Amino acid sequence: MSELSDTIFARASGAGIAAVAVIRLSGPSTRHVLQRLAGPLPPPRYASLRRLRCPDAGDTLDTALVLWFPGPASYTGEDSAELHIHGGAAVHADIALALVRLGCRPAEGGEFTRRAFLHGKLDLTQAEATADLIAAETSAQRRQALRQADGALARLYGDWTARASRMLAHQEAAIEFAMDDLPTELDSAARVMAAELADEIARHLADGRRGEKLRDGISVAIIGAPNAGKSSLLNALAGREAAIVSAQAGTTRDVVECRLLLAGVPVTLADTAGLRTTTDDIEREGVRRASARADEADMILAAFATDAEPDAATLALVGTHPAALLVATKCDLADPPATLGDRPLLRTSVRLDIGVDELKAELARQAAQRAGAVDGPVITRARHRAALIEAYGLLMEARSAHQPELAAEAYRGTVRALGRVTGRVEVEDVLDIVFSDFCIGK
Repeated sequence: MSELSDTIFARASGAGIAAVAVIRLSGPSTRHVLQRLAGPLPPPRYASLRRLRCPDAGDTLDTALVLWFPGPASYTGEDSAELHIHGGAAVHADIALALVRLGCRPAEGGEFTRRAFLHGKLDLTQAEATADLIAAETSAQRRQALRQADGALARLYGDWTARASRMLAHQEAAIEFAMDDLPTELDSAARVMAAELADEIARHLADGRRGEKLRDGISVAIIGAPNAGKSSLLNALAGREAAIVSAQAGTTRDVVECRLLLAGVPVTLADTAGLRTTTDDIEREGVRRASARADEADMILAAFATDAEPDAATLALVGTHPAALLVATKCDLADPPATLGDRPLLRTSVRLDIGVDELKAELARQAAQRAGAVDGPVITRARHRAALIEAYGLLMEARSAHQPELAAEAYRGTVRALGRVTGRVEVEDVLDIVFSDFCIGK
């Protein structure tokens, strides 16, 4: 990222031809640039219809709505502006060229939001929520992102950081002023507070990764023997021909993915190669990938054809996976049992459209159970979880520390770990990670 002394611009609306496009500007020269381009400044935060003129030749570039946002009352905290121009490619290109001639430069990805963070307009959790809100596919994802953007996580982690800072202050006071008349129970009071905070963090961490799964989606691997009807199941659930279906065994060699929205949760279905021993190198690689995808998946959908005996390879994966849904396929050929071992079997026949809706409903129920939206703040990123796990471990160290100096150091580490989540402590090493996946213009 470049210096804050630059004035940046970017197209904030979608690419391509449209009726209207929006160009955003931010930086110390915004006032001067806007005056050169559009004439006298409009009243702050009021849309004003202006002719945009080329700063050199003076010819008209476009007729646009101009909005002026003097800092610090702007998204970035700097002087900012928006140009609502006609959405043609030539209009945008000529105005962009004019902005460059006036000393502006194109913004990098996430630079507007990064500047908002650096000027204290939001913390890192809110910045991440902005990216999540832009990428939201479902209403549940939108609600989760909005809750985080409104500061739900920031308030929770800010409270925890303040409490950890108080523990540190008490502990250091007990060390530095041990000979003075300070209360003798400062050390024990800090340890009690540490125990309470550790319990709260532990409950927060024990969420089944619901926030992360809602944000990223649930992965479901469809496994089974060759010709068990896996590809037919994928197509039926997707409502389209996503995978090739053939009576020839071993047709699927690689993983075929399809994305669905079930109960407000994005679900990625993966059709995999049939599980069997083979001498074909390509098919053997497909079987390896199928097993690996099953191990990584949040759920597996195990397909057992009713016209064949349950195969040992699929049964072995079912036995080791914590979330397996067993499906009897091709029920038009034979009548399957109600259970396989101690697990229920869902009856399906893609050919006769039997049980497909019930299977989709069960997948939706389990997806909602694992990643459905909940009230209150939840962890939405792996970096949050890593920092909280570190903070919890340090609090546990403080509780059992035999020396007050060791307890103080653990509290200090707790403050740093919690501060990294919101970006209020030691942020430089995480800034690029946080903003790297932002779109240009945000």
